[in-house]
Amino acid sequence: MMLRSSRQEPPPLQYTPIPVVGGGGRVSITSHLHVFGVHPCFPEFLLCGFIPCPSHPQPQISWIPNKHYSGLYGLMKLVLPLALPPSLARVIVLDTDVTFASDIAELWALFAHFSDKQVIGLVENQSDWYLGNLWKNHRPWPALGRGFNTGVILLRLDRLRQAGWEQMWKLTARRVLLSLPATSLADQDIFNAVIKEHPGLVRPLPCVWNVQLSDHTLAERCYSEAADLKVIHWNSPKKLRVKNKHADFFRNLYLTFLGYDGKLLRRELFGCPSQPPPGAEQPWSSSPGPPPSPPPQLQQALAQLDEEDHCFEFQQQQLTVHRVHITFLPHQPPPPRPRDVTLVAQLSMDRLQMLEALCRHWPGPMSLALYLTDAEAQQFLHFVEASPVLSARQDVAYHVVYRDGSLYPVNQLRNVALAQALTPYVFLSDIDFLPAHSLYDYLRASIEQLELGSRRKAALVVPAFETPRYRFSFPSSKAELLELLDTGALYTFRYHEWPRGHAPTDYARWREAQAPYRVQWAADYEPYVVVPRDCPRYDPRFLGFGWNKVAHIMELDAQEYELLVLPEAFTIHLPHAPSLDLSRFRSSPDYRACLQALKEEFHQDLSRSYGASALKYLTALQQPQSLA
Repeated sequence: MMLRSSRQEPPPLQYTPIPVVGGGGRVSITSHLHVFGVHPCFPEFLLCGFIPCPSHPQPQISWIPNKHYSGLYGLMKLVLPLALPPSLARVIVLDTDVTFASDIAELWALFAHFSDKQVIGLVENQSDWYLGNLWKNHRPWPALGRGFNTGVILLRLDRLRQAGWEQMWKLTARRVLLSLPATSLADQDIFNAVIKEHPGLVRPLPCVWNVQLSDHTLAERCYSEAADLKVIHWNSPKKLRVKNKHADFFRNLYLTFLGYDGKLLRRELFGCPSQPPPGAEQPWSSSPGPPPSPPPQLQQALAQLDEEDHCFEFQQQQLTVHRVHITFLPHQPPPPRPRDVTLVAQLSMDRLQMLEALCRHWPGPMSLALYLTDAEAQQFLHFVEASPVLSARQDVAYHVVYRDGSLYPVNQLRNVALAQALTPYVFLSDIDFLPAHSLYDYLRASIEQLELGSRRKAALVVPAFETPRYRFSFPSSKAELLELLDTGALYTFRYHEWPRGHAPTDYARWREAQAPYRVQWAADYEPYVVVPRDCPRYDPRFLGFGWNKVAHIMELDAQEYELLVLPEAFTIHLPHAPSLDLSRFRSSPDYRACLQALKEEFHQDLSRSYGASALKYLTALQQPQSLA
């Protein structure tokens, strides 16, 4: 709740980027490091991005034998001074199995307590591991006392470089490896061996900044006396399944945190400015180079809205900046292929059941944007882990856009998924459609046959059909589909509610076609198409139901894309309950009036961009609106 008073307003929030490197756990690090600039009001913005490792540091560590389950990447922290930009002087390094119960800015503030010689901030290891008394013949690496845990590290990169860190740790590691066969705890063993030889390098941190829940934890000595725990570290290989005295308490704390609405973490007493920090790009934008000039302050824009306006809901949602989690689950990018195609779609929790069938029909890469609450995101994670079909697919990239507002931001979701596609071409579909089993291979062959790309700019139309039956035998060929069409088991898509949306595909011609044929744009045409990845983005102003695909096809036509219908391609819509936005479109005159206003605004922008050639699109604005 925002309180208003006559007291003087606090000074504007100052922007202080806090570089954070995430590693370990389930993160797959190849030739990039995940470096985040944390801003207290804009945690969703990746301010530093993915930093390419300039010297390919894997060879710098691959010679070290490591028995830890993290493998080679458990040693990557050793090369951060080499891998990160020389201009970066300080960084927080976190394992991905930590839970923050405090403001990370408080951790950053501990750099101020370093002496001139201290370069590494660590919390003492909260077990007897380095004392060597856990079991018979246990031989740990050398350490200072109990040693230190490297799940949370403050690094003074500038001082490490000046001290000759690379030579220092390599000499120490080689010396210890003469008597021990391998590291057991990856980078932590080497950090501790270096600190044993150079104790002045370390700044001990308060234990509350790394409460370690390992199998042999002594963390109770810390939290039994501390009033405020800062970071919980699940550093057992068993993670949440670890068994120790107070594991249930910490597990419930973690699970409670997962159920929070993440929007609450963006709120402060006096509110955060809704303007993104300078240089922060909206997460669904994929434009190369610097981001466009930031829009006016969103707080000011929101204040100017009239809550009595019947389109207030649309206007407010258009100003919403969503939190976005790109690549929510582990993802293996597809190998480069010159004519490869990624299926792009979006969905919400109520369409989750469509995923397994889609994976069976489409063997190629997919980029999917999911509109979820924080709690639903965890349900989705468990859904994928429990599904043999979904968990086996590493070429499906899931991107979570966190729910905020009452209208479904369909085109923003499409843009998120589209921006993350990695193949030269994309099939712009919807989650409630199943493509023909052969469509993936057929599309790649058609792209080659039609010589698309620099020589020809085209959008390949995949004819759409629908079935009223929840169970039916999916056709394996065009011939079988035509039989189902003739018997009434299938219809052309939206034949009964809105035939004009797909009529230009010319289904009568498609029945007999043996080769691709060109069709002309017509008002309200909204086919499903295959286009180059750098195609125009969807207009994010269109929310909920209505005109979201129509506007995109209009933009493609304005940019002179040929519309080519493929004779052997098809995709079939499966029945499901209507969405809330569709129900509102059907029942609310105000909803339809707001959509009409958006259409007119869109056409004005189209006219400014394309001049007289956009006049033909006026007919689309003059057509009666569908109540489908």
